[in-house]
Amino acid sequence: MSERVIPLVDQRIAALAARVPAQAAAPTGLLTDTRDRPLRDLRISVTDRCNFRCNYCMPKEVFDKDHAYLPHNALLSFEEITRLARLFLAHGVRKIRLTGGEPLLRKNLEELVAQLARLRTVDGTAPDLTLTTNGSLLARKARALKEAGLNRVTVSLDGLDDAVFRRMNDVDFPVADVLAGIEAAHAAGLSQIKVNMVVKRGTNDHEILPMARHFRGTGTTLRFIEYMDVGATNGWRMDEVLPSAELIERLRAELPLVQLSPTSPGETAERWGYASAAGQHDQALGEVGVISSVTQAFCGDCNRARLSTEGRLYLCLFATQGYDLRSLLRGGASDEAIASAIAPIWQQRTDRYSELRSSLPADTTQGARRVEMSYIGG
Repeated sequence: MSERVIPLVDQRIAALAARVPAQAAAPTGLLTDTRDRPLRDLRISVTDRCNFRCNYCMPKEVFDKDHAYLPHNALLSFEEITRLARLFLAHGVRKIRLTGGEPLLRKNLEELVAQLARLRTVDGTAPDLTLTTNGSLLARKARALKEAGLNRVTVSLDGLDDAVFRRMNDVDFPVADVLAGIEAAHAAGLSQIKVNMVVKRGTNDHEILPMARHFRGTGTTLRFIEYMDVGATNGWRMDEVLPSAELIERLRAELPLVQLSPTSPGETAERWGYASAAGQHDQALGEVGVISSVTQAFCGDCNRARLSTEGRLYLCLFATQGYDLRSLLRGGASDEAIASAIAPIWQQRTDRYSELRSSLPADTTQGARRVEMSYIGG
């Protein structure tokens, strides 16, 4: 087994200027990139801080007590986030996901949720407003978030065994408190609650079946995520990836499954429903999903953009550069100018890292650093 090496690097990488074209054009509600992929999903990181130290995301060896986080005045204000979100909606975005770091560490986050919930898509409907969290603060926040207008929540949980979970979050946080947060989300009326489990072979893959048994029939959808080579600090190795195809076979050995159709274009998860004795999907038992960006890339219909905590636009989870929108916001640019700057950034997008991964040399970034997942969200 090779020695794990974690480079000591700053997760914030240099940003390109977002330039306003000489001829501004009003948004049409349909913005496509070089591969004809529409912009539909905006993921907004509201903080670069997290109270967990999961080794696949924010390893303690790098993100220690001396790590320099962004100063508060560098972060986009709620009003700035809402303004940018409104412009992205004008370009065709329909879903907004709040993320981090751990988004519930951002003080008064429900105020931002309320502002975003009042926005409208080009179709005149409210955006699908959702949030990804580690669940540590969800029990005390779920009701306020729901009342503010949050539609859905996704909780990260990498195992039910308390010792395994404490070891993976690396701050000795108990699994019972995350489960209490999930129950609080149900009680608050949040719909379509999902649980995401990052699976590392040899670390927590023995928790796959216990997790499936626990959430089967509860109204919570469990999704298994292949361990990914995001950022530069998680010590990723291919031999720690458990392919989703193998994972599904493990599940089917005990729990009969039938494959389901995607619910929408660009959906990242492959869906599998628990089967009845007749071999049909039993809706009461629910479903599981697998997200396979390592072994079954879904770049072809990826419709997601990511906005970092301090207003940089990234076009891929594996990006090595972002585009500075904050300078336009704070430099007095009009809505029309900012919308016109966003358009060519997406239109020139070529990103398909996961499709190319296996053909790329070991130094895939040619000296540039990939942005950290804790900085732009998963």
